[in-house]
Amino acid sequence: MVTLPPIAILGTGSMGGAILSGLLSPDVTVQGGIRVTNRTETKAAALRSDAVTSFATDVEPTANLIAVAGARIVLVAVKPIMVADLLREIRDALEPGSIVISVAAGVTLATMEALVPGAVLRAMPNTPSTVGRGVTGLSGGSRASVDDVAVASALFGTVGAVIEVPESQIDAVSAISGSGPAYVFFLIEELTRTAVGLGFSDEQASLMVENTFRGASELLASSNAGPAELRRRVTSPKGTTERAIGVLEEANLSGLFDRATAAAIARAQELAAG
Repeated sequence: MVTLPPIAILGTGSMGGAILSGLLSPDVTVQGGIRVTNRTETKAAALRSDAVTSFATDVEPTANLIAVAGARIVLVAVKPIMVADLLREIRDALEPGSIVISVAAGVTLATMEALVPGAVLRAMPNTPSTVGRGVTGLSGGSRASVDDVAVASALFGTVGAVIEVPESQIDAVSAISGSGPAYVFFLIEELTRTAVGLGFSDEQASLMVENTFRGASELLASSNAGPAELRRRVTSPKGTTERAIGVLEEANLSGLFDRATAAAIARAQELAAG
């Protein structure tokens, strides 16, 4: 069981909604309730329940101020370009001792600390959080205590694994686990294309490839062996898999991933610089 203090989620789109889903798990208790905001009443109404007080800013212009009143955790899940204005809007309404957590890429801790008086943290969750299999990188600002980081970690732990890192590594977290699902989907796309080229129907190709990736991931998760050992077990000496792996090794996938993640990190730094 996880017990959390009162929470406000400002901007309950895909990522904010994923975190909300984790908070509504039977294994999670939020003492003091959950308040969420969206821009439209249609979106707000869809989230409203006995467990969730949901506001729409187009109906109640002070919705964000109402939501943060009494909240110990304030999760800022709006688009990066909107973060600064939102923090200016809510700073005088924040409870003493509250922590503000942003999931926006490119918005630094220094930027946040200049806009709100208390503890701030940056979080970098990924899209598998929507199915409870996320990975979140978490960095605390200079005013964030050990307890603040622990509370934030417990929050994101409701939707997956959490790794605590210094802010200097948050862009690298984004390049690995944040962008990582796209890398996996791209590999699935390409192997599916190859299967179709070998004469399988689209349905057959998707069935083979998607279930192979799912099965391999579950096998890895349930095994005490690492990926290298599991790969060795599939790769019989002088067999077909060994020949295929040899071709992949010739392509220098390691170097390719190094360059791809470096490009992602460079872009994150460009966004942070404005």
